[in-house]
Amino acid sequence: MRASSPHEYSPLISKLESIFTLTEEEREALLSLPMQVAALKEDQDIVREGDRPSRCCLILSGLACAYKVTGDGRRQIVSFTVPGDIPDLQSLHLKVLDTSISTLTPCRVGFIQHEILHDLCRRHYRFAAAFWRETLVDAAIFREWTVNVGRREAYHRMAHVLCEMLMRLRAVGLAEDHACELPITQAEFGDALGVSTVHINRVLQALRSEGLIELKDEQLNILDWERLREVGDFDPTYLHLQREAPR
Repeated sequence: MRASSPHEYSPLISKLESIFTLTEEEREALLSLPMQVAALKEDQDIVREGDRPSRCCLILSGLACAYKVTGDGRRQIVSFTVPGDIPDLQSLHLKVLDTSISTLTPCRVGFIQHEILHDLCRRHYRFAAAFWRETLVDAAIFREWTVNVGRREAYHRMAHVLCEMLMRLRAVGLAEDHACELPITQAEFGDALGVSTVHINRVLQALRSEGLIELKDEQLNILDWERLREVGDFDPTYLHLQREAPR
């Protein structure tokens, strides 16, 4: 683990500015925050359910997920996490974590002590509103995923998640037009959508055969954005992005 350099806050600044307007002074305040950076392997827990953390984790690169495990050992992914996200931001005010966060790919993760974030909010009061908005957007994503898994068929679930990931990655500068890197395995999609890996494979084949997507070598290319949105019943309002959505 090592100390951070100012440029490593770029993902967080991009993420916050996708949902909140920062002043130059506020950007400088973020760049000066002390942060410890660690390189983690894929499938490595960052925090676990039941932990009582004294710091928050900031995803700097790579993809991660929040998940729960049932009594019989099955994993349910409840959200994907992209660079710029602070997936355990609620630990600033909730002492015990009720979910686990794990890397999906190799990740660089920054750790910021709670006391530093509390001090930031005291010195620059608008950060309290920015972080509150961030947790509200997270909650909106959880609600949308509940509808996705509970009421949509697997084919439509997959279309919805692909639309969401494109928009979230684009908001932090990691997607161009309708293409992005998406190194998520079929097993991980299965854990997110609540279906078997075999079913995920069939769904992806159907989306490909209908000319909606290309997904090869961890690269997603959406060939028909409007049709994929229609199939996924995808309305981006719940992401509350201030930047223009892809067209």
